[in-house]
Amino acid sequence: MGAEAQRIHDDIAEGRLVIHLHADDGQNTVAVGSYTTGVQRHVHLHSENHVRQVTMTYESETEAIAEFQRLYSVVVRPGPAPLTELERTVRQVLAVKQPAEHVEAATPVTEPPAAGPGEHETFLRNLLEESPQWERYRPFDETTIAVHESLAVRAEFDHEARHRTDVAWTIAEYDSPVGERLWHSTITAGTPVPLIHTILHHLDGPAPVPLGEAHEILQAARWHPTSHPARTSWTATDRTITFEHSSHATADRWVMYGGENLDHAAWTIRLSAGANTDLLAELASTALALAPSPTPVPASRATPIARVPTAAPQPQARRR
Repeated sequence: MGAEAQRIHDDIAEGRLVIHLHADDGQNTVAVGSYTTGVQRHVHLHSENHVRQVTMTYESETEAIAEFQRLYSVVVRPGPAPLTELERTVRQVLAVKQPAEHVEAATPVTEPPAAGPGEHETFLRNLLEESPQWERYRPFDETTIAVHESLAVRAEFDHEARHRTDVAWTIAEYDSPVGERLWHSTITAGTPVPLIHTILHHLDGPAPVPLGEAHEILQAARWHPTSHPARTSWTATDRTITFEHSSHATADRWVMYGGENLDHAAWTIRLSAGANTDLLAELASTALALAPSPTPVPASRATPIARVPTAAPQPQARRR
């Protein structure tokens, strides 16, 4: 059981297993999470440290979370449980600064790709002039709405958007010309045009061959995964673009942004729940072209990964 617990710990620490919710059932810590790599699995976990184990697997995230909430009701809490005393001790030991010869050279920070002044205006003009399936509708001087011939897709462009936080585009897809909205996206003024083109091109004609999952594409390109209590992110090797997934968010289920920090991003693309897998994969592929991976430089020695000891700690057991 210790080996299984170690694998679970490593999967969580390295972002392969994202914990959605946790609870204390009165005697043990329990949790529900989803694997982000390989064959998608959604699991219930029981206990902690060297005795943590998978108790149930599910085909869908929705089913796993719904059953977890049914079982543990009012004691359910968002995200992973706080670190145990043993886990904190291990991380403190490994947080000691490594000798200089063991540390990998830091990747130099470069400016994220961004659209220049007038690029969005030019893109919109070319779209309407060269793509007859898109028709212009302009209710106000400062706003243009492009409507697709299907009448189920609308793209609104704000000509007054200038600042990096200003929303320049709002794109939405509906299940029919008079039906409910399936999903929507907001895009700020500095967003590179190829990413906007990718979204509109997908809505005009989705890729004939499925491209797979976005996280698989980014992982294959060696983007760095990071697991947070409520989200998982993948960051380009040059740290210029990040693609983030918040499994419980509705309006901002997926966020792509330029720069190292979302609070000071050069631009952002936010997609609501409902954005389909192929669109996300196409956006990931376009992002790879905008932030190509440099030739990796081998480190002199690999940095150790925190490991949970297989023996239980001697002090009296505690309850959280």
